[in-house]
Amino acid sequence: MAGGIGSGKSLVARTIAELGGGVVFDADAVAQRLLDRPSVQRQLAEWWGPGVIAGDGRTDRRRVADIVFEHPVEKRKLEAIIHPSVRAERERLKSQLRGDPAVRCVVMDTPLLFEAGLADDCDCVVFVDAEPQTRLRRVAADRGWDAAEMARREKAQWSLDKKLDLSHHIVDNNGGEDDVVAQVRDLLTRILDTN
Repeated sequence: MAGGIGSGKSLVARTIAELGGGVVFDADAVAQRLLDRPSVQRQLAEWWGPGVIAGDGRTDRRRVADIVFEHPVEKRKLEAIIHPSVRAERERLKSQLRGDPAVRCVVMDTPLLFEAGLADDCDCVVFVDAEPQTRLRRVAADRGWDAAEMARREKAQWSLDKKLDLSHHIVDNNGGEDDVVAQVRDLLTRILDTN
């Protein structure tokens, strides 16, 4: 899955998995869990101070985001410890599912699919498209972000045009969920039924 922040990649990934007999690998959820691993927390605190660990013992994701989105070198340091573990977790899941006739596909819901070099492991990439104002409305409601925060985070990613050019299929997610379901049904007919 590829697309802009707030485009609805997770919704489309879930829909593909549900309708196509697949399993979703949610890289963002794996990365979030890794941030709370004691060994990772020790490294983050060593780099950026104990303030990156919140009072509840979990990693303060907002503080980490403030650091890594302002300082590209710090972002690369974080990715160097998170990305290999996410990749290993993904490979573990694929290995576990290999040969299971009930699983027709593994859908990778990965925010940085191209940036992390994971697209090469995919049979095809689906780009989820949504208008900027739609995406902003979603991230404002779901994450409490304003336009400046969304722009700051998107600046750290590849351009949407580049991601779109490298993708094989497009799902338009400007409408409702029923529209997404209809598009995914058509998409699955083209992808899974020809393989």
